Parts: sequence; structure tokens; C-alpha cells
Amino acid sequence: MTTAVTDTSNPFDFLNHQKVANSNATQDSSTQDASSLQLGQNQFLQLLLAQLKNQDPMQPQDPSAFLSQLAQFSTVTGVQGMQESISQLTDSMRSSQALSGASLVGHDVLAPAKSVTVAAGAAVSGAADIPDGASAAQVQVRDASGQLIRVFSMPAGAGVNDFTWDGLTSSGTAAPAGTYDFQVVANVGGTAVAADPMLRSRVASVTMDGSNLTLNTNAGTIALSDVKRVM
Repeated sequence: MTTAVTDTSNPFDFLNHQKVANSNATQDSSTQDASSLQLGQNQFLQLLLAQLKNQDPMQPQDPSAFLSQLAQFSTVTGVQGMQESISQLTDSMRSSQALSGASLVGHDVLAPAKSVTVAAGAAVSGAADIPDGASAAQVQVRDASGQLIRVFSMPAGAGVNDFTWDGLTSSGTAAPAGTYDFQVVANVGGTAVAADPMLRSRVASVTMDGSNLTLNTNAGTIALSDVKRVM
């Protein structure tokens, strides 16, 4: 009696092709359709059942190879599922970030900045991180042409200290509307040490660029992560 025997080549060769296809698919997950992934799983199971049903009874397939290949297949599909979950989480976080940024419109924020655009005679508030050992600190205000129009003292204690420019020039007149630059200088042991200022500005709108959210203010564009204080 002759036993019918089908091709005894490795029945899991298809899986290697499937893994390569799945690997390529993960590189372009934005165009992958969920139904194509399900079709691949069905093809694998149908091939597996057919090969097990028609295998040579005198030379059965190694069960350890079956388990190994099946585990690898499950790992590939599991990674794809995780990537889809991460993508959904990223989209959710991006939407949440956009809503958070939109809620700041109309509010004042304190963030690193050196210049701000103000109306005539408008006051400007800010702060600076004064270094240890400073005996004095001052704020220098310059107009758009670089001319020094006002110098005033600010607290010199170590750490972040607030300051306010009242919008007046050195002559006591209101400064005209425009953009003004601020510089903070601390006296540390007789040496002038510059300290980067932070200015208070009003958020007019927000811009979402990919995963980056920026605030559009009268002190320029500010990254949401740079905001030190919301007023």
C-alpha cells in the first residue's frame, strides 16, 4: 500500500515571508490597513492546518519548530498592535496639548525673552535668575534702535527675582509704542555678570506644528515647555 505524501519542505517558509512583510509594513504604519493584517493571519493558519493534515506520517514535522515559529509570529503581530496603541496614545496626547495651549490664549506667561512689543507708556514685568554673591543688579532697557533709554535697579538676592519697568524713559516721559530690549546685569565681586531675563507677555494664539506647540505672544514665539509661570 502506498501512502500519499505531499511536499515535505519546511511548512513554515511562509512565515519567514510573512515576518518580512510585517516588518516592512511597520515602517509605513500610516498606510497599513487593519484588514490586510487579519488576512495575513488567516493565510498562516490555513497553511499550517493544511501542512499538518498532509504531512508525511513517517516524517512528521518537529513540534518544537512549530512552537518556535508560532511564537515568532505572535511576537511580530504583538509588536504591530503595540505600535498602533502607541500611535493612538500619541494622537491623544497631541490633542490634549493643543487644548492646554488654547486655554492659555488671553493669559500672560513668564518665559525667557529679551524683547517685547508694548503700547506707549505700558509697563513691562519680568524676572531674572541672579547668581550667588551678587551685591547689586540692574535692568537696562533699549529701544528698537539700540539706544539705552532707562536703567533701574532690581533685587539682587540669589535666585529668581522679579522686576518691573514702569514704561518711562530716563527723562520721566512715557516711552513710545514699540519693541524694547531688556538686559539684566549683576555685580558679582566687582565684575559685571549678565543674567538672562524672563519677560511677561500676553498669549495671542497658539501654533501646533507636529508634536511641538508654540505660543504666539508680544514677546515673540515661545515654546510651551519654556513657560515658567502663568498669570
